Amino acid sequence: MTESLRRAEQDPAPRRRESARERAARYAESAKGAPERIPLIGRAVSNLIRVNLLDNATRLAAQAFLSALPALLAVAVFAPASLKHSITGSLREQLGLQGPAQQQVQQLMNTPHDNSASQSFGVLGVLVTLASATAMSRALQRVCERAWEMPKNSARLALWRWVVWLLVWLVFLVVQVPLRKGFGAGLWLGVPLTFLASSAVWWWTQHLLLGGRIRWYPLLPGALLCGVGEVALGIASKVWLPHAMSSSIGRFGPYGVVFTVLSWLIALFAAITLALVLGRVIAEEPSVTRYLGTRTEPARR
Repeated sequence: MTESLRRAEQDPAPRRRESARERAARYAESAKGAPERIPLIGRAVSNLIRVNLLDNATRLAAQAFLSALPALLAVAVFAPASLKHSITGSLREQLGLQGPAQQQVQQLMNTPHDNSASQSFGVLGVLVTLASATAMSRALQRVCERAWEMPKNSARLALWRWVVWLLVWLVFLVVQVPLRKGFGAGLWLGVPLTFLASSAVWWWTQHLLLGGRIRWYPLLPGALLCGVGEVALGIASKVWLPHAMSSSIGRFGPYGVVFTVLSWLIALFAAITLALVLGRVIAEEPSVTRYLGTRTEPARR
């Protein structure tokens, strides 16, 4: 018995295990202190965890998809032919629609503009379309409020903002195709124009949906990052979307369009949510705060 105890004392394995535990505890403690040592990265990670990036991106993508269907029906019934043509071209360019998917969209947009179609859609259809479309505005407003840790704005004060945002984004959707092509000049002009226009629209979007509770300049980094994300996704979609759309339609039929569009929308809104969160982190960086006038507490009306 004494001999076995002596051998256990001489065996270095328990000491090695103890040393491994000490090293693991030291590494864990070091990881906890990383945000204090690298404040920008630490704040970015903590804000992304708080906002829940993928959850919000998926919710926004679903709301955008569900809002787009009744909105397309309303446009097909009430819009003039020129607007239908512009929206069809924009969807074809951005989503890589071709073949059967493009034919279905064109068939929808070729709905004749007459009284019978308007009456069948009806006032109730317009109200349902507006309500479903503003759901997208409401979801995006919540993302902006979470990014800046703002309390939820009342529906009475925000309702008109949701409608205005939808109208402006409809106009932006129409002009995106000629904008990306540089109004005929090519990508050398189209890419910077798209970046500037997207940044301007996202700058205005944040200020509008936050109800002016955050001043303009602190919102600029997030808007610029949104512009970069949209340009990058626009270029990537030119390469990926047509092949993915054709492959999905060949494998799943019409349902393939749904899978591909939702995947693209999730990627888009993940980039947008990431840009909004990182924009707030950059705006509150001490070296940037003095230029943007960012306040520790959000500016309120």
